[in-house]
Amino acid sequence: MLTPGFKLFFGFGALAAVGAVIYGIATGDPAGADYLGVVDRDAWKGVISLGWQGGVGEHTGFVVLVFAALVGGGLGCMLVAFRDADAESVGELAPTGETPPSEAPAHPSYWPALLAFAAAVVVIGLVTHAAIFVIGLILAGVVAFEWMVTAWADRATGDAAANRALRNRLMYPIEIPVLGAAGVAILVVGGSRVLLAVSEFSAVWIAAGVSAVILLVAMLFAARPHIARSVITTVLAFAAVAIVAAGIVATAAGSYDHGHAGDHGTDDATEVHEGEE
Repeated sequence: MLTPGFKLFFGFGALAAVGAVIYGIATGDPAGADYLGVVDRDAWKGVISLGWQGGVGEHTGFVVLVFAALVGGGLGCMLVAFRDADAESVGELAPTGETPPSEAPAHPSYWPALLAFAAAVVVIGLVTHAAIFVIGLILAGVVAFEWMVTAWADRATGDAAANRALRNRLMYPIEIPVLGAAGVAILVVGGSRVLLAVSEFSAVWIAAGVSAVILLVAMLFAARPHIARSVITTVLAFAAVAIVAAGIVATAAGSYDHGHAGDHGTDDATEVHEGEE
């Protein structure tokens, strides 16, 4: 039996898939239409093959709709697999085989703030650069998925420890490799944008300063092994937000003209040489 959650998200995914097909054909090249003079056969081939066998029109909108269809379908399949957090299904995963009474979560969540930041990145990307827009969409999708899983786990049982263990059992195999790769990508891409936007002298000092801060923070965490996990999460989240914000500002500012001073030096040398002649 299909659950309400599956019907909702799979319906969203199906709607996005239909929208991607229509958008890909409508924004394609109208030349060479041969199906009753309305659409081009190559446009159909391109949309159905996701651009492998033909064009798909305007790429950004098509990619957004395709990913929305994939995310909606994936969430629908996940919800039907877990039966929308049905009590009997949750009880099968519990160590005792029984589901304790459920209760509302008692601790705050930082996912709404991160989702607001992702929305701000999307808006900034609309007026600055397409890459920033795509990064914002990816970040918003990841945060929304984490938020939904956390909300489901917090209400799964009446035992906070069991809820936490249930969430970690489901998400740790996904979060650890994905967040590790995302952290490296954010540091490399955001840091490179900042270093390219400043002079060579400033880039050296910025890189050295950031490396020193990372080393000092890591030493502090290592010296205090019993530090609260929430503190570590907050520090890492603020660092990621700061790096993304710096990368956005640096991308909007553009790359530093490293050859500008050299060009002036060449022109001055040419003028001196001509004066001597």
